[in-house]
Amino acid sequence: MPFQPPDPHPSGARPPKIPADLVPKHVALVMDGNGRWANARGLPRIEGHRRGEASLMDVAWGCIDIGVRWLSADASSTENWKRSPDEVRFLMGFNRDVIRRRVDEMHSMGVRVRWAGRRPRLWRSVISELEVAERMTVGNSVLTLQFCVNYGGRAEIADAAAAIAADVAAGRLKPGEVNEKVFARYLDEPDIPDVDLFIRSSGEQRTSNFLIWQSAYAEFVFLDTLFPDFDRRHLWHACEIYASRDRRYGGAKPNPLPA
Repeated sequence: MPFQPPDPHPSGARPPKIPADLVPKHVALVMDGNGRWANARGLPRIEGHRRGEASLMDVAWGCIDIGVRWLSADASSTENWKRSPDEVRFLMGFNRDVIRRRVDEMHSMGVRVRWAGRRPRLWRSVISELEVAERMTVGNSVLTLQFCVNYGGRAEIADAAAAIAADVAAGRLKPGEVNEKVFARYLDEPDIPDVDLFIRSSGEQRTSNFLIWQSAYAEFVFLDTLFPDFDRRHLWHACEIYASRDRRYGGAKPNPLPA
């Protein structure tokens, strides 16, 4: 069955013409500024989160439009437990309900849902909705949308190290066999490629512990727009910036010899 393409953006905007080999394969998205957006309008913080749902979906449709194959969104972090109990409860229920509301739409467009994050402390109802979405969309290949829920980059690395230590202790792995390639197999979603483009909204310029292993050679683009005002046009602008950069992965071009 053919997948349904996304509706065009209401403005009529179309994606920029970027050569396919210069379009990032994997985009990481830090959805920042929901609280500030709400505060500026005299609204509760949770209203910013609610508005951010449509922004995330529009960015996902923009990924399909331009040819991005993987999108990772920081839905909630291991640090979010420090927030007020009311906001934590809202975020848990909101993440669950977003998946439930949107899974049929994502499935119809060929989106594969994946989940990265820790199980402890996460509501079982949230885990259940994520697992249902993963099973329903497992055969889709247009876009993989990785929801990072109860996720932290350091936590992921620590959990991987603990799993490696357990395998070494059990004799399933030799210490000398542990290298970067082996270590990466112990991460939450080892088959998802490294991040090419890391985008953060709201003007803040930090990674906030998001996909820090996978983003070792990512290009970073920080945009001033608060996330509830973010849409696929901002994604496309970031992709244009990405396409204009010279990616050398630690190498260097030789200096031209004097004539």
